[in-house]
Amino acid sequence: MNRTAGGDVGPPDGARGRGIETELLDGVRSRMAGRGAPPGDQELRAALRDSGRVLGSAALTDLARAARAELYGAGPLQPLLEDPRVTDVLVNAPDEIWVDRGAGLERVDLVLGTPEDVRALAVRLAAAGGQRLDDASPLVDARLPDGTRLHAVVAPVCEQGAVISLRVLRAHAFTLDELVARRALPPAWGPVLRGLVAGRANMLVSGGTGTGKTTLLAALLSLVPGDERVVCVEEARELAPDHPHVVPLTARRPNVEGAGGVELTDLVRNALRMRPDRIVLGECRGAEVREVLMALNTGHDGGLATIHANAVAVIPARLEALAALAGMGRAAVAAQAAGGLDVVLHLRRDRAGGVGRRYLAEIGRVTRTDDGELRVEVAATWDGAGEPVTGPTFEEIRSRWGTP
Repeated sequence: MNRTAGGDVGPPDGARGRGIETELLDGVRSRMAGRGAPPGDQELRAALRDSGRVLGSAALTDLARAARAELYGAGPLQPLLEDPRVTDVLVNAPDEIWVDRGAGLERVDLVLGTPEDVRALAVRLAAAGGQRLDDASPLVDARLPDGTRLHAVVAPVCEQGAVISLRVLRAHAFTLDELVARRALPPAWGPVLRGLVAGRANMLVSGGTGTGKTTLLAALLSLVPGDERVVCVEEARELAPDHPHVVPLTARRPNVEGAGGVELTDLVRNALRMRPDRIVLGECRGAEVREVLMALNTGHDGGLATIHANAVAVIPARLEALAALAGMGRAAVAAQAAGGLDVVLHLRRDRAGGVGRRYLAEIGRVTRTDDGELRVEVAATWDGAGEPVTGPTFEEIRSRWGTP
């Protein structure tokens, strides 16, 4: 067995590169042809035995795992995706693979063969996600059957065969108590967040890439009473909150003829007609921010959304830039945001000492200045280690929404 840079067991020696012998793989593929769903373990083992190979039980188990990864999974990358600590797998070249286990990117000792092998893997993964990837359509953003998010680029956009990015969707949704135990937020803020959810405050979760926005959003949604209907709108499904009544709506890209696309703006607009108790937007990244702000200003309290931002203070500029894509002026954005948003929760990721912790760093209150400008006032801060620092605005938040 091979070992990765982090000491984990990698794929077997016979499962490097293309995984298993092409002839054997083609034989299994032909036996499985016409199936509507991936075969079970027994069927896959039977197909391998029919190849005429004499295999012991341990060797057969390893070969079946490699065959399943090649035919229905991510090939040699599958063991990395199955590591519960891995959140991202990045392929820059056949011999340059990186993973993120929470402490920043680590290079792993794995070779995927040739650039052509990497391109073939990217094309197969795209097809598994229902997308086309070739010279005429060299970019793809898709969701694999197991929920993993795929982004891939091939020539002529890149020169090294293909560049693959995989974001793992974990089935387990952390509770707020678990996040407190993991020091993702200070214990004193737990009751405040519960009060915000119970009091139906409209919240915006902000932060950079990989800071845990979706994780915190799912934890907050798990606090929503079970008799409320939650409609979640996302570009690619990542939210898996522990809630009994969640309706997921996912955007769809146009097909090769440019038809059949469903935009986030359309989904938000239609979510309003689905009798939602709460509307959730997985990420504000374009003109859909107008629809969300309008929804939050028309009686749909308790809504949540995420947005990429560097700090609480830059939220107004980010909202203005996104809303401009929908033709909204600065004054209109200020009026709609101040009327529809209540609180901003900002997350950071600390890589100091290789720890790689994600934590809630700032709580902000959305207001307007005397001259009508949109402002997000910092109410509380936390450095992820000591005690949080709070101000009068934090007490205003706590007194208005209270503690359940």
